[in-house]
Amino acid sequence: MSHAAQASAHGPAHGEGQQHPIKLYLVIWGLLFVLSAFSYMVDYFRLQGYLRWTLIIVFMLLKAGFIVAIFMHMKWERLGLKLAILTPPLALLVLIGLMAIEGDHTFLTRLASFGQEAAVPASVHHD
Repeated sequence: MSHAAQASAHGPAHGEGQQHPIKLYLVIWGLLFVLSAFSYMVDYFRLQGYLRWTLIIVFMLLKAGFIVAIFMHMKWERLGLKLAILTPPLALLVLIGLMAIEGDHTFLTRLASFGQEAAVPASVHHD
């Protein structure tokens, strides 16, 4: 059996004209709208501090995940392609987290060793 005959026997090829149901796209658009509304509600209810930023980042990552998975068709891609696209940003997030932890450690070490005056840069002091 030829390759073309095998492809037609198993249905359309993945990359050749595969159509996803319009209902899926409408549901995702609705979900993106709801997540955006939740994100705006964080400001509307005037949440502050870590709760505010945690909720904003969670809603942002959920929206980005749905956009990448559905509208960029990552849900239907092979694992190798997913890893090639998603691993570098995830590695950057890990490195940013490590730098934030190291920065906090350095700041707290300065406070413990030299006191409050040494922790504040000299350009901030107004004599």
